[in-house]
Amino acid sequence: MHVNEVKTIAGRIRAEVAKAVVGQDDTVDLLLTALFAGGHVLLEGPPGTAKTLLAQSFARAVGMDYGRIQFTPDLMPGDIIGSNLFNFQTSSFTLTRGPIFCELLLADEINRTPPKTQAALLEAMQERQITIDGEAHTLSPRFTVVATQNPIEQQGTYPLPEAQLDRFLFKHVLDYPDVDQERAIIAAHGSRTGQMDPAALGVGTVAEAATIGAAVDAVAGVQLTEEVIGYVADLVRATRESADVETGASPRAGAMLAVGARARAALDGRDYVIPDDVKALAVPGLRHRLVLSPAAEIEGRRVEQVLAALVEQVAAPR
Repeated sequence: MHVNEVKTIAGRIRAEVAKAVVGQDDTVDLLLTALFAGGHVLLEGPPGTAKTLLAQSFARAVGMDYGRIQFTPDLMPGDIIGSNLFNFQTSSFTLTRGPIFCELLLADEINRTPPKTQAALLEAMQERQITIDGEAHTLSPRFTVVATQNPIEQQGTYPLPEAQLDRFLFKHVLDYPDVDQERAIIAAHGSRTGQMDPAALGVGTVAEAATIGAAVDAVAGVQLTEEVIGYVADLVRATRESADVETGASPRAGAMLAVGARARAALDGRDYVIPDDVKALAVPGLRHRLVLSPAAEIEGRRVEQVLAALVEQVAAPR
């Protein structure tokens, strides 16, 4: 598959998701980038901004087996991955699979559950397998986590461990729609009752597994020049040297940012990465990996402001 075909496929997926979700173009683009880069996405935003509907519609458009977990304070790791239960009729243990056995998993309000349960996703996100009672169980190679969380200042939430945050390719912050989009949402959904179903809203599958697999292979062939590699490395290292940052981005962050830039280039129909691809993904690709210094927090600085300043400071190849 050529990268021009990747661009065409992405356009069809965007159009299909738009049948159910008004706006959220940036979010859909990041989901597409993550899909073709084999990464996971963390969405943060207030309730009612279509995070769940977006994940459902996206999964349907790309033909992925959809699963959902509503995270709560009493959720246990076994509720996610499953467990071996003793069958008294056969006098043997039988594996009861948890909802993690799917292709696109919506981890809804992931910060509503304690770190022990959040960590049940770590192995699955990193290695696309889980271990139950010492036995490894392979997940789909397309396994993708789309996690949502309410803003951390709300009551009853648990911050995600840094090790888990580092497994997410992107963290995207959703905002409320503008006035025209909000009117369009009310016009489209204001007369509906009950659960909004993507199928009922006209969302169909426009890309099968084989097509997505071919697109992923095409992304792997996108050229990453030495100059762009150096630019990614300089940007990541700058986060560790900034006085505003206590803990900077890891080497994994640089590798994942490069993979994301490849996917973004393919979505634009290019078989080579340009510095603008890296710049466009710098904030969603790095915001969740940085810990601001106490001085920066006292001054009221935000991670996005610090990252924007670093992007301006680090010289990009011409």
